[in-house]
Amino acid sequence: MSDLFWLTDAQMARLEPYFPKSHGKPRVDDRRVLSGIIFINRNGLRWRDGEGLNAEYGSHKTLYNRWKRWSDKGVFARIMVGLAVEHGEKKTAMIDATYLKAHRTTTSLAAKKGGRGRLIGRTKGGMNTKLHAICDSQGRPLDPFVTAGQVSDYIGARALLGGLPKVEWLLGDRGYDADWFRDALKDKGIRACIPGRSQRNKTVKYDKRRYKRRNRIEIMFGRLKDWRRVATRYDRCPKVFLSAIALAATVIYWL
Repeated sequence: MSDLFWLTDAQMARLEPYFPKSHGKPRVDDRRVLSGIIFINRNGLRWRDGEGLNAEYGSHKTLYNRWKRWSDKGVFARIMVGLAVEHGEKKTAMIDATYLKAHRTTTSLAAKKGGRGRLIGRTKGGMNTKLHAICDSQGRPLDPFVTAGQVSDYIGARALLGGLPKVEWLLGDRGYDADWFRDALKDKGIRACIPGRSQRNKTVKYDKRRYKRRNRIEIMFGRLKDWRRVATRYDRCPKVFLSAIALAATVIYWL
């Protein structure tokens, strides 16, 4: 297959420091397994569809078991956050959120106890999960965070506030126009470039020229959604789904 994905030596060198230590029986080749996991996530394949890839990536059961085990341990999220620390951004960060469609097989919330903890909610567009994110001036994701689809941007902003990098400006759309958020940014020494809501009695001044650069975070969401297992949520477990987002962000932006 001509479109197979394989991690290079340089990419593996960057990833290996974040791998869990192997205990007992040695793991199946990391490069082969991770390359297969990336291929399946990018193309939106079911794990059982990996049978035809056995000659290239090995057993689909091995791929799935590694994916599930490392996702539960938060390995993929740690890899993305660890590599993103090298961003070096000092000038501008951006914040935004986007909806990710939940496949019908993930939305059976009453299937078992605790279903509401899957972070799937009903919106006008159907059942969705919401991805909140911060990115740097180049449009590279720094801190992804998922909630149920109906959760407001305010809640996402509050959760991401502590992870904001030390920058001069934060760009955001009208969904982040709240006095408490502007005050919190001011306390951190960050200037807000956020247009005011129409309900405000007093017009909020903002740098319109600088605000135009916010399209980079929209482009980032678009590139993440090119990965089919990100654009459509097939995973019931939110930790596993966040791993899919983190893996896509790592491969696209940080390797």
